[in-house]
Amino acid sequence: MTIQLFSFDTPNGRKISVALEEMGLPYQVHVVDITAGEQSDPAFSRISPNNKIPVIVDPDGPDGQHISVFESGAILIYLAEKSGLFLPRKGRERIAVMEWLMFQMGGFGPIPGQVHHFIALESEEERGYGLKRFMAETRRLYGVMDRRLSDHAYFAGSLSIADFALLGWVWRHQRHQVDLADFPNVGRWYNSMMARPAVIRGFAVPMRKAN
Repeated sequence: MTIQLFSFDTPNGRKISVALEEMGLPYQVHVVDITAGEQSDPAFSRISPNNKIPVIVDPDGPDGQHISVFESGAILIYLAEKSGLFLPRKGRERIAVMEWLMFQMGGFGPIPGQVHHFIALESEEERGYGLKRFMAETRRLYGVMDRRLSDHAYFAGSLSIADFALLGWVWRHQRHQVDLADFPNVGRWYNSMMARPAVIRGFAVPMRKAN
């Protein structure tokens, strides 16, 4: 049965569409225009208690029962376990996937997200401190990833949901004002990921409403 994806054209939204394409799971996108406040609609709140995208609704959830899942990391784990792909069932590789998924959820997402906020402010006084702080930390996180990828093709060894999670945010590297030439291993990984047919499809899915 078809999974319903409620999302918008953001890093967190794109990592789910990429994962769904890579896993070959049928899905349908419902655009939630966060620029128009649609995430605050009471109907959406019933499936997204935190009023954030993305959210999935799976009519064929555990024991064949309908389920909705919010929070992008939880969605990736759910989809990986449903499909049996991109998340080892046990052992060191599973731990590594979880480590790098939590690295993205706890750091490489919230921190670049602050760059997105401060860089958009018009007041130089308001922008200055925040940008200096969060851009420095963003570059530090890119450095952590670059070191990891110096001797790994993917973050957890084999291609996994951790790669899909991190890809959504590296996709916005230009908005972070980060030149991937400064982090060549991340650049190599990013170009390789973005060339994958399923990733191309995942980024091509419309996630904005037509004007």
